[in-house]
Amino acid sequence: MSGPHFRLEIRNIVREFEGKRVVDGVSLSIEPGRVTCLLGPSGCGKSTTLRIIAGVDTQTSGTIHVDGNLVCDTVYRVPPEDRAIGLIFQDFALFPHLTVGDNVGFGLTGSRADKRPRVGELLERVGLSQYMNDFPHLLSGGEQQRVALARALAPKPSIMLMDEPFSGLDNRLRDGIRDDTLALLKEEGTSVLLVTHEPEEAMRMADEIALMRNGKIVQIGAPYNIYNAPVDKAAVSFFSDINLVKGTVRGALTETPFGEFLAPGVPDGEEIEIVFRPQHVGIDFDRNGKGPNTTSIAGTPARGVVERARFMGSESLVEFRMDHDQSLIKATVPNVFLPDAGTVMWLTVRRDKCFVFPKDGGYVVQ
Repeated sequence: MSGPHFRLEIRNIVREFEGKRVVDGVSLSIEPGRVTCLLGPSGCGKSTTLRIIAGVDTQTSGTIHVDGNLVCDTVYRVPPEDRAIGLIFQDFALFPHLTVGDNVGFGLTGSRADKRPRVGELLERVGLSQYMNDFPHLLSGGEQQRVALARALAPKPSIMLMDEPFSGLDNRLRDGIRDDTLALLKEEGTSVLLVTHEPEEAMRMADEIALMRNGKIVQIGAPYNIYNAPVDKAAVSFFSDINLVKGTVRGALTETPFGEFLAPGVPDGEEIEIVFRPQHVGIDFDRNGKGPNTTSIAGTPARGVVERARFMGSESLVEFRMDHDQSLIKATVPNVFLPDAGTVMWLTVRRDKCFVFPKDGGYVVQ
């Protein structure tokens, strides 16, 4: 039985600049019609990886394959224009001296009349038919982004590379344009590699996320799995604020002010870090110096004092100074919850929402 068909494969790509590896052994496979997001902080090597795939930069080692065919290694190289790969950049890169219609038809062969059906079809699908004969400077940023998408799709590329394509858009427009773009790419059956530093964008658009750090891919998986089964503390903190409790292992258990936590496989005497997100902190009121009862799900309550509370729009963020070590714990609460500074409260941590890592990094040990 044959394995899955990959539209795009990159194998062990390395790119060195002045002896430093900015891309370090990156491998990715994208199936037809799927969206993979290369997610990571600025400077991690994701845009360099994209440029290598596009053919505007050259790898130090490794290979690139499209539909199983080699398009680039360190000797053989298919020219960028012959790779059936489309590109969309952050600045849209529209030609200011060409009309919207001519921009969309730029990558097509034939006369203007030959190009017109495909140009008209795409402009209608992105809702810009009325701007066919206008120039790009007359359009809003969101409209220019849709023109750039239509232009990139016009030659019917099998693969689309997108480098931070929505970062220049107003927040009010961004979600709608993301959704429209994703729908059109899915309709076309295009395989997409999207580069972004925004976790929310990756979660919203991707079928699969490749989390990149320091030139390497540290974790690949569906958005749900990346978020709920992170490979290390840095992966958790990339998607959200985190809280951290430290402890020392004794008999596969770690005793903390929030109760015991399991740490299987970690030798006695080693320190671990228990990581949890603010939305998974439970809050209860003080009852004559006592908190709620200990439970198997929420563990033992720990006493804290409100330091600051802020309403964030759809939720409230409350910061507590903890009695046991004066550390700061953040909790988010739906809607409006703004207790006064100095209010004593009791905090619990859901055991099924915690991540336990060795202090020196490494993999989840829970």
